[in-house]
Amino acid sequence: MIATDKTVAVVTGASRGAGLGIAHALGSHGCTVYVTGRTTQPGQSSLAGTIGETAELVTRAGGEGIPVAVDHADDDQTKALFDRVRAEQGKLDILVNNAAIIRDEIMGPTRFWEEPVNVIDILDVGLRSSYVATVYATPLMLPQRKGLVVFTSAPGAAHYVFGPSYGVHKAGMDKMAADMAVDFEEFGIASVSIWMGILLTERLKNIVAGAPEKFARMLDIAETPELTGHLIWALFNDPDLMQKSGQTSVGAELAREYGIEDDGGRQPPSYRDLYGIHPIRQFTRVLR
Repeated sequence: MIATDKTVAVVTGASRGAGLGIAHALGSHGCTVYVTGRTTQPGQSSLAGTIGETAELVTRAGGEGIPVAVDHADDDQTKALFDRVRAEQGKLDILVNNAAIIRDEIMGPTRFWEEPVNVIDILDVGLRSSYVATVYATPLMLPQRKGLVVFTSAPGAAHYVFGPSYGVHKAGMDKMAADMAVDFEEFGIASVSIWMGILLTERLKNIVAGAPEKFARMLDIAETPELTGHLIWALFNDPDLMQKSGQTSVGAELAREYGIEDDGGRQPPSYRDLYGIHPIRQFTRVLR
């Protein structure tokens, strides 16, 4: 076991999209970032990006990127990931639960019964996999009595977006953060869920290119995936972090609170301001 003074993070599902941006941003703050995903070679996915390419971005940004091939549908692979982190780093500071299977069919104008049944797999690699990763990550945070577990979520937790499979996944992420916070409280570990806005990813660019007259306006309010990574870093270093544990926060509102701007000095709008939609607060009553 090698003790390290560096901040050690694991970002799941980081071949591309939100995970890539979060890992990249954490790298810019000097973090050692374990980048997980299934895509190890170009061409394995219809979208560009591999865990190796993301790890290289992390390292070029000033951190240390470590790619680890993990299928988060396999609990043994997930356990092996955290065994490796323990052996190489001796601890874990930040876990970002981002891996999810989001099938293209989920995004069409179809009703749920018209879609392949496997769109519900997002509850396996997405919701369940986040639970499993946190179970194996927690023992690496307990000794220092400090840590941050982040669930990447979205407003679909509170209104209809893409149908029930997507919505229950996002609502589940928010609820998981809230309930884990109760168990974590006495150990100084925080768990939070962050509603990301419309993300400026390759997937979004493809959607806009396919129907610019319909979707081009999305680019005006989109935020970079890196923004969420900078918010996670700010949260981790916030002396009042434990007061936020268990909460679901709108990323754009955290950015205002911490004075963090997106690329080009932009301040992305909050979903609450745009549509009056906000995270659902959990009651404080606890039954064990």
